[in-house]
Amino acid sequence: MIDIDDLTLRQIKEIQNLTTNNIKNENNRYVIVRTYSAGVFAGELESRNNREVIMKNARRLWMWAGAASLSQLAMEGTQKPNDCKFPCEVDRIELLEVIEILDVTEKAKKSIKEVPIWKQ
Repeated sequence: MIDIDDLTLRQIKEIQNLTTNNIKNENNRYVIVRTYSAGVFAGELESRNNREVIMKNARRLWMWAGAASLSQLAMEGTQKPNDCKFPCEVDRIELLEVIEILDVTEKAKKSIKEVPIWKQ
């Protein structure tokens, strides 16, 4: 058993890092996030904690066309914006079980944001 009075400052900082779960501020960079079961989202990455992320101004990418993969969508955007199904943005969303985060180019961001809002 460890006596708390014998801990060094370095050990205290290490314990502090363990208890904060390495939450990382992502400076709101625009990304595409793919989750295990909730789908794919494009928006500003606010923070990440292991496999959990918080996004702002995020759209669910329910169905895309004009790009062969998410990688191409993140790099080039869509060539067929009217064939995509992207609902409206939500102000904030917490996503669990994230399995992929792709940085999005300015060209692709503009393309994604210009896709008409899909609704029924």
